[in-house]
Amino acid sequence: MKLIKNASAEKLRGGFYTPEPIASFILKWGINGSIESDILEPSCGDGVFLEQLKENNYKFNSVTAIEFDEVEAKKASRINLRNTTVINTDFHLYCNQVISRFDLIVGNPPYIRYQYFDREQQDEADKIFKRAGLKYSKLTNAWVSFVVGSSLLLNERGKIGFVIPAELLQVSYAQQLREFLGHFYNKINIISFEKLVFPDIQQEIILLLCEKNGTNLHLIEHLELRDASDLATLDVNRLKSPTKRIDFESKKWTYYFLEQEEIDFLENIASDKGIPTISNYADVEVGITTGANNYFTIPRSTVLLYQLEEFVKPMVGRSVQVNGVIFTKKDWLRNKHANVKANLLVFPSKEKLNGNTGAKSYIEYGESIGINKGYKTSIRDNWFVIPSIKLSDALFIRRNNLYPRLILNEAEAYTTDTMHRVFTKEQTNKNAFVASFYNSLSLAFSEIVGRSYGGGVLELMPSEAEKILFPYRSENEKLLFVIDKMMRQKKSIEEILKITNMEILKKGYGLSYKEINFADNIWRKLSARRLNRSK
Repeated sequence: MKLIKNASAEKLRGGFYTPEPIASFILKWGINGSIESDILEPSCGDGVFLEQLKENNYKFNSVTAIEFDEVEAKKASRINLRNTTVINTDFHLYCNQVISRFDLIVGNPPYIRYQYFDREQQDEADKIFKRAGLKYSKLTNAWVSFVVGSSLLLNERGKIGFVIPAELLQVSYAQQLREFLGHFYNKINIISFEKLVFPDIQQEIILLLCEKNGTNLHLIEHLELRDASDLATLDVNRLKSPTKRIDFESKKWTYYFLEQEEIDFLENIASDKGIPTISNYADVEVGITTGANNYFTIPRSTVLLYQLEEFVKPMVGRSVQVNGVIFTKKDWLRNKHANVKANLLVFPSKEKLNGNTGAKSYIEYGESIGINKGYKTSIRDNWFVIPSIKLSDALFIRRNNLYPRLILNEAEAYTTDTMHRVFTKEQTNKNAFVASFYNSLSLAFSEIVGRSYGGGVLELMPSEAEKILFPYRSENEKLLFVIDKMMRQKKSIEEILKITNMEILKKGYGLSYKEINFADNIWRKLSARRLNRSK
C-alpha cells in the first residue's frame, strides 16, 4: 500500500479532467431544453463543465461548483458565468451540511482510494453512506461516495450525469452502489466507449446518466460508442426510454451489455436445466503469497548457482508455461530445462537450515536487495519462510486473455498468486472437472462474474470463479485428452467448443441448439468487447 507521502499529486486529487465532448454531451442530456435548473458540480476542477455551460449559452437558474483544490477552484471562479458560485471545500463536508437541493448534478468525480483521504474526509464520507443506508469500507473509492452523496442532494425529479470508472459495472466493492442506484433511480443509461478516453492510465470509463421521475419503473440501457467524438452526433432522445428491467438480484451490470432476451436466458438457464456452479465441486483459493515472486521463484541456473536443490519444489506461475489443459511432469521438466522460473523456494525456519551455505548466501542476497523489508515478508517470524504451502488438484489462471483456463495439475506443481489453487471435493472426478469447464456457457459466465481492464485482461478472483455455471458430469472425463491435444496443436477455442458444447451442454444437460447458440453468442459478444480494449 502506498503511503500518502509517496503518492503523486494526481492520485491525491484524482485529477483526470473531462474531455470537452463528454462535458458538453452530459450537459445537453441533463438540461434538455430546461431553462430553470439548479445545477451542482461536486468536483469542478478547473471548470470544463462551467466552460461548456457558457460556450453553449445554456439557460439555468443557478450553478454551484465545489472544488477541494484551492488552485483549481480559483481557475474555475475566473470563468465568467452568471449566477454561479464556486466553493473551495471538500464535497463530502458540503454534502452533509447543505440544505439546498438540485435538479441536475454533473461532473467527473475524483478517483481517489480510501487511504489517500484524510481522517475528516473519511468521517464525512461515512456519514453520507449512513444517510443512504449503506456501509462504508476501506475498499471504497471517492467516486462512489460522490455518486451516493450527489444522489441525496437531488430534487424528487432530478438527474445526475457522471464520468466514472467502468468498475461500477463489475467490481465487488461497487455492488451495494449498483443496488442503491437501481432502487433510487427510475431510468439509468450507461454509455461506454470502444476506445479508452484516458489511455495514459488504461482506465476504462463510462457515462452514468440517471433520472428520478416519480414512477415505479426501474429500467436500464447500455449504449456503446466508438469514442467520445461520437457523442456529438448522438441524439439524447435515444436515452429517454431504456427498456431493460433492472434485476436487483444481479451481482454485476455486465449483463446490460446484452439484449433482454439474452439476459433472460442467463437468468433462467441454471434453474431450467439444473446447472450447478464450480463451488459445488471444488474450492478455489488464491495461489501461494510469497511476498516477492521474483525472489522466491527461480530458474534452474539459480538453483545450481546457490546449490538450493533441497529447498525447491516444482512450480508453474505463468499461462505461457502451460500448453494444454493438463500440466504434466514432462511439461514441468521442459520449463525447468528451458531455464524459466519453474522452481519455488521453500525454506524452513532459520534453526532448521543447518548452516547450509547456499541457502545462507541466497537469504543474505535477499536482504541486500531489501526483500525482507516488504510488507508480506516483514511480518513473518522468518521473512524467508513462505506460509500456506499447499498442493492443489487444479489451477485456475487469475488473469486471462482470449479465454479463462482451468488446468489439471498432474505434475503436482505449486503456484504463486498469479494462479488460483483449485481443490476438488471428494466426490469430484478431477479429469471430468477440468474438462467440464470448456463450454460456451461457462465461458460466458466467466465474462459476467469476472472483471475486465483497459488492456483487455479478464480477471477472476476465487469467489468469482466459484460462481461460474458449471455443467459437470463424470462422463466428461473422456473429453479431457481431446481438449488437451487440440490445445497443444494450437486449435482455436472455437474449434474446441464445437465438440465440447455438443457433449457437455446438449448431450449432458439437454440444452437445445438455440440455447447453445445463445450461450456461445453471449460469450463471443462479451469477450470481443473486452478484447477490443487491448487494441
